[in-house]
Amino acid sequence: MSVVFYWHPMSSATPVACALAELGVPHDRVRIDIRNGEQRTPEYLAINPNGKVPCLVVDGTPIFEGLAIHLWLGERFGVARGLWPAADTPARLQAMSSCAWAYVTYMAVIGRLRLATADETLRDARHAAAAAADAKGLLDVLEGRLTGRAWMLGTQYSLADLVVAQVVGYGTYVGAGVEGHPAVAAWLAQVQARPAMQGEV
Repeated sequence: MSVVFYWHPMSSATPVACALAELGVPHDRVRIDIRNGEQRTPEYLAINPNGKVPCLVVDGTPIFEGLAIHLWLGERFGVARGLWPAADTPARLQAMSSCAWAYVTYMAVIGRLRLATADETLRDARHAAAAAADAKGLLDVLEGRLTGRAWMLGTQYSLADLVVAQVVGYGTYVGAGVEGHPAVAAWLAQVQARPAMQGEV
């Protein structure tokens, strides 16, 4: 199988880079300089018409959007490596739900918070406060999930932990801190300390 990973360091491609490292998937890397607009060149748009990273090309077929890539990696490589639940198990349903929750529900709130605090033209204290309150409410949900367990799915680390932690970690960067959520904070530190999270990703 040929896998080519289009990426830029310290970008939305970072979680996929970490997943590839965690799974030990052989692949080639092509760096797309998003600061210089390489993601909008005709050559790259022919591969990924969405014009963003990350993107994988698997045996000549592109797959883009981080969540889709993670779910494919989990199914294709994670089950055999003990990092993703087998099909038709309760844990598989929980893993898929947790990953979608992070990328869709929580990321939407984090996006609102970032715009309301960092973008000079959209900065708005009321919107920022509302987004921060919504983020806290979602972290309360995650706190409940993690209280009394080491990992998202119970006693073993999985790609679900990587996916959710990457989004929660990004949230701390834009102002949605995990203070007041001790189970989340301890779990996040565990995930971030894994060797796959280190290095140039």
